[in-house]
Amino acid sequence: MIHLPTTTLVALSGIGYRTDKMVNALNYSQKGIKFGAVKYIQLGEIKDIDSWSKSTIYNLPKYIETEYCLLIHENGQIVNPQEWQNKWLEYDYMGAPWPLPNEFDKVSYRDENGEIQRVGNSVSLRSKKLMDLVATREWKPYYGFWNEDGFICCHNRKWLESKGCKFAPLSVAKYFGRELDIPENMDVDKPFTFHYNRIRPGRNIEFKHLL
Repeated sequence: MIHLPTTTLVALSGIGYRTDKMVNALNYSQKGIKFGAVKYIQLGEIKDIDSWSKSTIYNLPKYIETEYCLLIHENGQIVNPQEWQNKWLEYDYMGAPWPLPNEFDKVSYRDENGEIQRVGNSVSLRSKKLMDLVATREWKPYYGFWNEDGFICCHNRKWLESKGCKFAPLSVAKYFGRELDIPENMDVDKPFTFHYNRIRPGRNIEFKHLL
């Protein structure tokens, strides 16, 4: 049994998320791991993914009393608990790697300075420090998008780093999570978490072969 007393396993209600599936994901993610707390948070009226993202930024920190939280979804959870690494707690944000944007895409995965960032994803390990800090930032779209992981890992990344927050590099994060098959993670047979992105199903991978 892995003990993570400083981490809260958490799931948030939201548009399209079914309570029964969220509870199943929470239960499945506790196999082999004892967390400091486990919470399913009802966010109230969520009209769309944009309002869900905003609520995640500003409301999630209010419910977390431990030093970290591990945010999961009904379609993204822990699949290989034995792959947990304690060194991940050295970082303030750990999520699945992002792919490189194509040569014509000049906006995706870019931080305030225009640099491409390779690690993000909403299914993630986050420090309370980072969550409290980013909740002080103005909520606004970037390139027409409101994604909460992009808000943290791209658009406020340099500011967060200036406040002492550490983001996991791709070489570390590829062992934590998988959303897409990309060249950099093909040597990892069993990632700790898996996130099926319903928005990009054609680029996703099958869940079962990662178990």
